[in-house]
Amino acid sequence: MSESLPNLTELTTLIGDDKSFVLRIVQPGLAGLMDGSVSTLAPIFATAFATHNSHTVFLIGAAAAVGAGISMAFSEGLSDDGELTGRGNPIFRGIVTGFMTFIGGFLHTLPFLIPNVHTALLWAYFVVGIELIIIAMIRNRYFNTSFALSVLQVIVGGGLVFAAGVIIGQS
Repeated sequence: MSESLPNLTELTTLIGDDKSFVLRIVQPGLAGLMDGSVSTLAPIFATAFATHNSHTVFLIGAAAAVGAGISMAFSEGLSDDGELTGRGNPIFRGIVTGFMTFIGGFLHTLPFLIPNVHTALLWAYFVVGIELIIIAMIRNRYFNTSFALSVLQVIVGGGLVFAAGVIIGQS
């Protein structure tokens, strides 16, 4: 990660070239959003079902989102220097991936600011549904994945992690 961050001219070039935009921004951003949205479900919902305490769930969700964001930023930034694959600046990709991972995990944590855990859970379910639809839309738009297939794939993945969280939380 010895490269410096791209300057404004380089960013403009990234956005102007569709393939570069997809490789350098959309793909790492989508990977982060998917990871954050799905990987944080188990700890958040396990905590909700185990404690029935919104404040505790919020703290666990915030910690999971921050930790996942940092982890994914380093993972993406250190996995490829961008030279061989043409994926661009590893620091920039790491920042994009880490930020989107944090967003994906933190959005469905926000409802737990509501003191009533049952109301917070309903809002969190809704937010997760919106996140999964947005992921499917991005996959459809940039990767030509059928919208229906993409929705099915992200719901199956998210559903498995959610189920794990519920099972563990009710143990």
